[in-house]
Amino acid sequence: MLSKEILKKIKWIEINSRKPVNQLFAGEYRSVFKGQGLEFFEVREYQPGDDIRSIDWNVTARLGAPFVKKYIEERQRTIILMVDVSASLEFGSLKKSKNEIAAEVASLLAFSAVKNNDLVGLVLFSGRIEKFIPPKKGRKHVLRIIRDILCFKNAVPAGRQEESGGTDISQAVKYLSRVVRKKAILFLISDFLADNYEKSLNSISRKHDLIPIIIKDRFEKSLPNNAGLVYFEDPETKDILPVDLDDPEVKTKYINIAKEDYEKRKKYLRGIKSDIVELSTDGEYIKPLSLFFKKRERRMRLV
Repeated sequence: MLSKEILKKIKWIEINSRKPVNQLFAGEYRSVFKGQGLEFFEVREYQPGDDIRSIDWNVTARLGAPFVKKYIEERQRTIILMVDVSASLEFGSLKKSKNEIAAEVASLLAFSAVKNNDLVGLVLFSGRIEKFIPPKKGRKHVLRIIRDILCFKNAVPAGRQEESGGTDISQAVKYLSRVVRKKAILFLISDFLADNYEKSLNSISRKHDLIPIIIKDRFEKSLPNNAGLVYFEDPETKDILPVDLDDPEVKTKYINIAKEDYEKRKKYLRGIKSDIVELSTDGEYIKPLSLFFKKRERRMRLV
């Protein structure tokens, strides 16, 4: 049974998703994602210039005149939300943690999909696959997805959470390629604090439309001032490391390493021609998502 807190959060997300879904993403969502192929629409009489390979020979023989098949783009799409629920997503230096941002963004995308009559599925992953919900349509299905994202931490016993450890994007991607055969739009929502996922992402991006959503906290880019000696705990390995934040050399080294790592990941993702959405726990996410849709829409007009 769901707690009052979870029910309240689900209701809050649904209500706060209505305005951006109806006003910001309605037209843009439809225009930036292609359908999953072509479907038969009708037959019509052959006209000069038509491709002879489209002739419907059965209808042609029956009516005594050449007819061609006409196809239209299949508009229903399959959206898969791949949400990282590893321990590092629990961090947040302000009001919201990275996993709260991830849940709200996933919900917003799910409601946008449902409004456009698309199928939505979910993969929750950490160091392993935690849950898979096959793609379906409808408001009730989306509410179930939101519930499962929000309830993950409370639903999994503490011992099992510790066993899952780390973040394995590669395993999640390989799993998805086995269970989702039809071409889909993949929103990979994570802080990307993982290694050795490049090969798997490169492979899956050839078949599916991969959109990485990177969530970072401000302290993953730079350290606070005048904090003195601080003990950092790795949420996934539980290792504890003392760091003197008043040491300028330590801060400079940290900033340089963080920047280098971040730029390396972005360069790789752009290299496989994936559109990247960058979000932070110290900012709102509606505007970055809206800008993503607008930018992608402009680019697709040129294709």
